[in-house]
Amino acid sequence: MTYQDIPASVSAFMQRMDDLCGSGHRAWAQVFQEAFANTLLTTVKRQDDGTTFLLTGDIPAMWLRDSTAQVRPYLVIAQDDDDLADMIAGLVKRQFAYICIDPYANAFNETPSGASWDPDDKSDFHSPWLWERKYEVDSLCYPIQLAWLLYRNTGRTDQFNNDFHEGARKVLDVFELEQDHSRSPYFFIRDTDLPTDTLPMEGRGNPVAPTGMTWSGFRPSDDSCTYNYLVPSNMFTVVALGYLEEVFQGPLKDPELAGRARQLKEAIGEGISRYGVTRNSAGNHVYAYEVDGLGEASLMDDSNIPNLISAPYLGFCGIDDPIYQETRRTLLSPENPYYYEGSHAKGIGSSHTPPNYVWPIALAMQGLTTGSKAEQEEILNTLVATDAGTHLMHEGFDVNDPSQYTRPWFSWANMMFCELAMDYFDIRVRR
Repeated sequence: MTYQDIPASVSAFMQRMDDLCGSGHRAWAQVFQEAFANTLLTTVKRQDDGTTFLLTGDIPAMWLRDSTAQVRPYLVIAQDDDDLADMIAGLVKRQFAYICIDPYANAFNETPSGASWDPDDKSDFHSPWLWERKYEVDSLCYPIQLAWLLYRNTGRTDQFNNDFHEGARKVLDVFELEQDHSRSPYFFIRDTDLPTDTLPMEGRGNPVAPTGMTWSGFRPSDDSCTYNYLVPSNMFTVVALGYLEEVFQGPLKDPELAGRARQLKEAIGEGISRYGVTRNSAGNHVYAYEVDGLGEASLMDDSNIPNLISAPYLGFCGIDDPIYQETRRTLLSPENPYYYEGSHAKGIGSSHTPPNYVWPIALAMQGLTTGSKAEQEEILNTLVATDAGTHLMHEGFDVNDPSQYTRPWFSWANMMFCELAMDYFDIRVRR
């Protein structure tokens, strides 16, 4: 069943945000009210078995990544609202039930309907639950993050059920196996004219050498990696493995899995330090976006999270980390091929959308990692001024004409705006 009305606790929080915005930021308040309510009323589908299914928006499927980001801001309210916490716990339970079905899939159906993005995709596994089977490292990190954040913010542990235990074991199995992709059975082939929508080399991806990092077929944009050690996703993996280590030392006593998580975390962290750093045009050290362990590295960032800009938000490093700061300066400049400036906005876009389209998700993340209230205010003003009069966020928009945008219903972007507005007023999810 879906929410027919906004819960009283959510309404009270929305009023609190309205009061904080005051007369000086009425446009912020209007978008916040619309976006914060939209996710609950249009994407959340609570199931009879106590689990929760979340539509990503205008695509009839649930992404492991998107669904986590869609509910994250509600954790602030769930601290004092058991029913809202039940909804989020139900999402974690469904996420890990899906991981148990197939840890390589990125998006799933509400029922085993057999619906899919492209029924002709070629892979080594098929299930009627799968909407798409693009293997993305971050898709396994996000459910771990949500399970941990729910525990940190509410004290709940019922999400750490048998599916969580089995799913976490499968995650560790895959991350370890994909440290040497030559041993992996995974491949993905789609008959398409878009090279970013399939994997080369008969679906296996471009050549790589072991680095300690774990291999990813696709980016958080659902576009294929060029060099398959995706550094920001490996950063997220280090953080997520730290959460697993703590869970298996605390709420779930499993010394074996805690030890595996710790060992893998250390190996991936060392791999990032050794292979995941390159130099910018000034000769300074910066994080690479992707590397292959064979000497190739890409100097860029994408709008989808995790990206390099998000490293402090994820908990991988501090905002003041010198390499991060140099990376940030480089990526928020024309040296990043997906950085665009125009008459209405400037920021990071993606190969997933046309040139000169920047993403509200990327702008929100820039604000969440700045440490400057003035920069946050500027970004929030930009976001509300470029919503094309809809009072909602979109996937991407043209920096010179915001009336040109992609995806009118995109819940992840809506909630990233809300999280930035909350952060501006020092309201944050405990991690």
